[in-house]
Amino acid sequence: MSRRRAGGRAADPVPSITAAPEPLADDQARRTRRYLVQMGVRVVCFLAAIAVADRLPWLTVVLAAAAVVLPYSAVLFANAGRDQAHYDTSPVEHLQLPPGGAPGAHGIGPGDPPEEDR
Repeated sequence: MSRRRAGGRAADPVPSITAAPEPLADDQARRTRRYLVQMGVRVVCFLAAIAVADRLPWLTVVLAAAAVVLPYSAVLFANAGRDQAHYDTSPVEHLQLPPGGAPGAHGIGPGDPPEEDR
């Protein structure tokens, strides 16, 4: 059974512009900018660690650690592009019931013999 308009014609689904994916060039440009900004922050951390090495050794360690960790996170964020999957993490398992209703309602269940044997 199909939905019909007032004129009797079948209703075609109307695409929504808000559901359209971001253009590939825009997505790549955004990810490249994000990566380059993070690598710029890494260079600043590295140079600052060298600059304060004599005066603040604890800050040198923090800045050096940031300079080591930033490339890993930058690559992760740069590779997290358009194909982001969304998974249902709810604790309830959704099962599809057979057309006749709940299992066992018509004498068909896990312990029942197959139809050929009945």
